[in-house]
Amino acid sequence: MRHLLVINPNTSVHVSALLQSHAQATAGPQVMVRTVTARFGAPYIACEASYAVAAHALLDRWASALQDDQPAPDAVLIGCFGDPGLLALRQGSQAPVTGLAEASFHEASQYGPFAIVTGGERWKPMLERLAYTLGHAPALAGIHTVVPSGAELASNPEAAIGLLAQACREAAERWQVGAVVLGGAGLAGMAAAVQAHVAVPVIDSVQAGTRQALAQPATGVSHNGFAIAWEGMGEALAALGERKQLLQV
Repeated sequence: MRHLLVINPNTSVHVSALLQSHAQATAGPQVMVRTVTARFGAPYIACEASYAVAAHALLDRWASALQDDQPAPDAVLIGCFGDPGLLALRQGSQAPVTGLAEASFHEASQYGPFAIVTGGERWKPMLERLAYTLGHAPALAGIHTVVPSGAELASNPEAAIGLLAQACREAAERWQVGAVVLGGAGLAGMAAAVQAHVAVPVIDSVQAGTRQALAQPATGVSHNGFAIAWEGMGEALAALGERKQLLQV
């Protein structure tokens, strides 16, 4: 049996439960999904500061997850639409790593130009920067953010579906795209209901992330760790830095 580690880099156990449920349903019974939650940071990532802290929280929780009495992961999924810490974790993880946004960009681009719909106005420049960094900027036609945050949308799914369906329909028509990404861990499972109101495919970011995480090839990294000696970090993360240093001596 394969093992997928999903890391929620915010502190919301409700979001972690959504990730666990929808990732496991997508992965199927042949995969064991384990979702862990950040030890510190924000309950919802909604700005540059909370995004920066989430990257640290991601690395910290990954390091501690490796020390748990659980099988080593075959793949790692960052359970945030924005992928904080993606490139850093990818450098240190023996298992392949992807995030909800990266996986969604990849899947949506198979249909041609795509748009994004997500909650929280501050996410627009952050997602534009991420798309550019990951090489998906040419295919990204536009980003439509709705005023409620992902956490607020998740707290009232019935009202959220109507708002998101309208936003996805407007995005598809405005930019004439081949697909729309409905981005956000808190929006997991809503794409199916939204799809009935939109003429192009609506990509569920959690489903896309799970599929992409399990489809990735091995990284070629032979050890979990980093080539740096940390100071003032949590014990698990500090140990991975020290371990890498010793291996390179």
